[in-house]
Amino acid sequence: MTAVGARLRAIPSWQVTLGLALLALGFLIAAQLSSEGPRVRYTTQERSPLIETVTGLQGQQDGLKSRILDLRSKIQAAELRGQGSAALVRKLNDQLQQARIAAGLVPLSGTGVVFQLDDSTQRIPAGGNAGDYLVTAQDIRTVVEELWLAGAEAMSVNGERLTTSSAIVDIGGSVLINSAFVAGPYQISAIGPKDLYDRVSASRGFAEFLRARAEAHGIGVSFYAPQSIDVPAFAGTVTLRFARTVPSSSPSPSSPP
Repeated sequence: MTAVGARLRAIPSWQVTLGLALLALGFLIAAQLSSEGPRVRYTTQERSPLIETVTGLQGQQDGLKSRILDLRSKIQAAELRGQGSAALVRKLNDQLQQARIAAGLVPLSGTGVVFQLDDSTQRIPAGGNAGDYLVTAQDIRTVVEELWLAGAEAMSVNGERLTTSSAIVDIGGSVLINSAFVAGPYQISAIGPKDLYDRVSASRGFAEFLRARAEAHGIGVSFYAPQSIDVPAFAGTVTLRFARTVPSSSPSPSSPP
């Protein structure tokens, strides 16, 4: 032991220090190498699942993108169909509105003329018929027909809208129009072109009416053309139970088309 201790004491201190340092370095390297293996193995083991997850998510994203594009195409197609449907609905509504106007179900305003018929104020001669000096349903019908032929578009008599189903008949001392009893004076309001009165006055039928009723029996026939005429909507029923077409008579040569 004495010889060994003497030999150890003979070793320089720097060698001892170097040896200890090399020994510590060896331990560190060994520890580093022992931990590197599990880390590399762990990274290698986790890489494949992560790649699979990323690939799956990328596939889902691509599928969602395709779904979005498909839905956008369907939305655009639906919008185009909707525009076509809206145009069709507008067209049908326009046609329905025109049908309502033709049926007299819509109040109208416009230019035209108003005729007024009054009972005669002349003295009835001996042996004369008192009824000849009163405005009758036939007088009203004559003026109405002349206005239709002259181009009237809508008409009313004392606030009663005239339609294709309207009837003007004598009932006692009054006139029945539609289902309302009206009494004189009778105002016939007609909407039409601005020259509606000129067209009516140029009609041979209207001239004959004036001679037969106004000149012969004193029936009052007056007119005026306001800036605007209001014609109310038809308030009765438009349901027809029985109807038949009647050929219209040709207008007289002096009548406007």
